[in-house]
Amino acid sequence: MPYIPHTPEDVSRILGACKISTIEELLERVIPAELRADGPLDLPAGLAEQELAGELARLASKNTSVDEYSSFLGAGAYNHYVPAVVDALLSRSEFSTAYTPYQPEVSQGTLQAVFEYQTLVCQLTGMDVSNSSLYDGASSVAEAVLMARRVTGNDRVVVSSALHPEYRQTLKTYLLGAGDHVSEIPFSPETGKTAAAAAEEALGADTACLVVQHPNFFGCLEDLEDLAGAVHAKKGLLIVVVTEPVSLGLLRPPGELGADIAVGENRSFGSALNFGGPYLGFMATKERFVRHMPGRLVGRTVDHDGKRAFCLTLATREQHIRRNKATSNICSNQGLCALAAAIHLVSIGKEGLRKLAQVNLSKAAYLSERLTSVAGVEAAFTGPTFNEFTIRFPADPEPVLGRLLERGIIGGLALGGFYPGLERHALVAATEMNTKEEIEGFAGALAGCLA
Repeated sequence: MPYIPHTPEDVSRILGACKISTIEELLERVIPAELRADGPLDLPAGLAEQELAGELARLASKNTSVDEYSSFLGAGAYNHYVPAVVDALLSRSEFSTAYTPYQPEVSQGTLQAVFEYQTLVCQLTGMDVSNSSLYDGASSVAEAVLMARRVTGNDRVVVSSALHPEYRQTLKTYLLGAGDHVSEIPFSPETGKTAAAAAEEALGADTACLVVQHPNFFGCLEDLEDLAGAVHAKKGLLIVVVTEPVSLGLLRPPGELGADIAVGENRSFGSALNFGGPYLGFMATKERFVRHMPGRLVGRTVDHDGKRAFCLTLATREQHIRRNKATSNICSNQGLCALAAAIHLVSIGKEGLRKLAQVNLSKAAYLSERLTSVAGVEAAFTGPTFNEFTIRFPADPEPVLGRLLERGIIGGLALGGFYPGLERHALVAATEMNTKEEIEGFAGALAGCLA
């Protein structure tokens, strides 16, 4: 069958409208000659559908299944079990075909699902209001900083260096041209937490916000209440970033610890890792800041007959048709991923989330105990952690991680490429997906690699 949908008549009309006679003339206008192929592509002949299916199956058989590895990799992407009910409900046609619900009269199901997701995010974070979702955790941080600048009228941004390095890079990209207004404060080499004294020194009357991750990139729990007091004393906002929302099953929510804006990544609920995405950014804030919040919000109201109804609210038209005047250009969102997260959270409930968090905490503690029992390996920081922690090797961990990979173990993330001075360090995570046998196997293999 032809793969080009245009008929010869269609092509003729297009060329006539452009006042040219051939496709070649059209291409010459937009693609330089040196970039165009001057002969047929070096591709094999076409195949029948049955033959093509067989060839694709043969190529796919060369792939190594992720199930053949024991993974202890975290760093913002955590391997969690997704209940079967998530995909079962998510695959219903009314969800998989829905788009942005501009017309509430025909979108009540989608709108209610988003409203329920927003409610769950507020319950997780202890905040008053949530938007319908953002692209990912990194962009949610950048949007929160822009929001803090609008709220306070100040430009200076203070960021903990214990915030995910890629999140910090995304923030710098968003603030391109305003880099002199961004200050990074160090973490304590002993505890692995944001250095409180450095934060106090960096904050000033022109500070818009302080950005802190909790648990931070090294897995350590931050002293949020102290940091909140410091930034609030300067009339700035505290932005708390959560990349592992399962931690909120045990930890006090950011809203109870002084956060003004809570953002982060919700991919841990409802979505598999999928070799890199999609992700699901979230944002929640205090009600008094809601009109500065980017993206869309779904609200609950009543219709003409007094029945409960849902609709988009506080979504400015500038986001759609006047982009240069918009406070944010987030027009789309991760609606399907948000629905998956909502189904996941509702299916396990509050008590289930608490138990899941407890399992993650316990497995990470056991993994830490086993790994640090290996000669030459020690805990890098003294601060308390959740399901992720940092260990120090006798030397560069990259060769060791390579040898572990050959044994089917993804042993963590070497930190030297992100943090000068941590060339001997690696970040390791454990979730409910890691069995005791896998943990023991990791410790034994590590001891063998270091012997």
